[in-house]
Amino acid sequence: MTDSSAAYLKKKTENAKKKDISEKRMAIIKIVVIILCFVLAFEVVLYLFIVPCFAPVKIVFTGTHDVANISRFIEPMKRKPWIRFDSAEAVSILSSIPGIESVSLEKRFPDHVFVRIKECTPVAMTFVLVNNRTIPVQIDVNGVLFPVTASYSPGDYITPLVTGLPVERIKNGMRLPSKYCELMAAIADLRALPEKYFSAFSEIHVVPKDYGNYELVFYPVHSRLRVLTDKDLDESMLRRMLVVLDVVNSIESDVVEIDLRYGAISYTTR
Repeated sequence: MTDSSAAYLKKKTENAKKKDISEKRMAIIKIVVIILCFVLAFEVVLYLFIVPCFAPVKIVFTGTHDVANISRFIEPMKRKPWIRFDSAEAVSILSSIPGIESVSLEKRFPDHVFVRIKECTPVAMTFVLVNNRTIPVQIDVNGVLFPVTASYSPGDYITPLVTGLPVERIKNGMRLPSKYCELMAAIADLRALPEKYFSAFSEIHVVPKDYGNYELVFYPVHSRLRVLTDKDLDESMLRRMLVVLDVVNSIESDVVEIDLRYGAISYTTR
């Protein structure tokens, strides 16, 4: 065999080996591609059909710190799969909870539900009877009564205590009569001012009058006297009240009652 023939055979053998290696690589690549296609197909089936139809829904709450208490109201729905989760029913149930002003809900494929809660903002508080116990409850600007939240602390006179309201027992979604909503709106406006007027008073008492009207009695902090006023509550009235209190306390220590009703000023001593 000549040198040229030997070189030809060697080159042919090397080409055959390279071709064999290339074919093996292509076979491996095809196998990997087929495996990846199966994995992809499995994930598609998993997320398109299995998760939405069989896996329990994942609910995410925002806008509230009381997730544990709120989520228990829809506890049976938390075990349903995403595809069977009834958004309208969940919104209806959550909206009926005292202390919740509004609820918005968004379902995101394949298994998430995002619930945004807007809680009622308390403007005042009062006391009611629940299970033969007197407990504090909060009141929002619309006159809705709801349980005390973590934002309230004893001695928080910026959220004034309003007593004498026609409420003895609290029920879900209970509201004050409409005439007292004007008082709550006035308190809300005054709370928004930089001057913390209500920190000067420990209690505001509502005194019902004939023909459906009412008057107010203010009890200053660290004082035994009381101040009678008309039902119309605004900043000018509170400024006037505080000035009168300063004057009376400086000249007469035996005053037990100041009357600011009907545009006049009078006081009663012991």
